[in-house]
Amino acid sequence: MDPGEVFKRQEHEISLTRVRTCREFVLISYMKTTFCTLSLVAVCQFLPVFGRAQDIDSAAAVVVKTVPEAGSKEVAPGTVEIRVSFSKEMKDQSWSWSSAWDDSMPKTVGKPRYEADGRTCVLKVTLEPNKTYGYWLNSQKFHGFQDKQGRPALPYLLTFRTKNE
Repeated sequence: MDPGEVFKRQEHEISLTRVRTCREFVLISYMKTTFCTLSLVAVCQFLPVFGRAQDIDSAAAVVVKTVPEAGSKEVAPGTVEIRVSFSKEMKDQSWSWSSAWDDSMPKTVGKPRYEADGRTCVLKVTLEPNKTYGYWLNSQKFHGFQDKQGRPALPYLLTFRTKNE
């Protein structure tokens, strides 16, 4: 093989390597830019949560206890009080007892009320035997359960079933 041809072939291979390397560089740069952009969007979405110090006072109220207990399957039928206790004091006269599905709520007896501790909301109801009940305590649409500062409690699904008579 002529030394000139060897030189031309090597030059051609180097040129192809440069083109491939350049294409890889552009592709990698594009991928890095896209990843950085998506990461930035994700971080910005949660920045309000991470951007300030969290403590119990600034966190949303959460349900800490229910009577009957969520998921109970042997609740006595009849007239009973449903009790929902929150992690902090709640705004009086403010609640959202929402239906979880059609016909999921029992007949109420009177209006809801808060106990003296300001954390426990009580609703008197009449429960039928052998029936499953469900409430959304706050929901995507309704935000009536609010702490004293007016911040809505996190939504909570309370479901339970009564036993046969």
